[in-house]
Amino acid sequence: MKYDVILSGVGGQGVLSVASIIAHAALSEGLEVRQSEVHGMAQRGGAVISHMRISSEKIAGDLVPKSGADLIISMEPLESLRYVEYLKPGGMLISNTDPLINIPNYPGIDFIHSLIKELPNWRLVQAGALAREAGLVKAVNTVMVGAASCFLPLKAQSLEKTIANNFAKKDTTVIEANAKAFKLGQTAALQQKI
Repeated sequence: MKYDVILSGVGGQGVLSVASIIAHAALSEGLEVRQSEVHGMAQRGGAVISHMRISSEKIAGDLVPKSGADLIISMEPLESLRYVEYLKPGGMLISNTDPLINIPNYPGIDFIHSLIKELPNWRLVQAGALAREAGLVKAVNTVMVGAASCFLPLKAQSLEKTIANNFAKKDTTVIEANAKAFKLGQTAALQQKI
């Protein structure tokens, strides 16, 4: 088994946190993981991309080739389109619906969503609204992990356990909110709730 993922977004959105959760869950299942990331002026709202390769065999390199990604997970819709050339035929793109407008000529959000919907396999997830519904505005990235769990070659329980471990030292309300955010993300991806 080999599964390649591109994670994208803007600095501060939690792209690397999402990557860490997925990587640790994969490792907990005994899989090989290779990851590489690029921070483009991330502290100033620049692009962040992470390449992740998950396999049951030894992995030769860190980078996902163009047209090689099984899945793109994007915290920001315009950033998802920036990396769509990495998506393999039949691959899945999952994006947060909420824009982070960090450039003066940011295209209209309806136009961006329409381009995503032209892809064969996509999900648009209202991660901000679902995080609020879960009771924790900061749980957007947990919502996105939940949505991605429907397509990753990992057990949902492994991802949930990794999330719980990440927040084990936090207040129980934070742990419960993240658990709920994960489930809401899963449901959104399965039902294509937009």
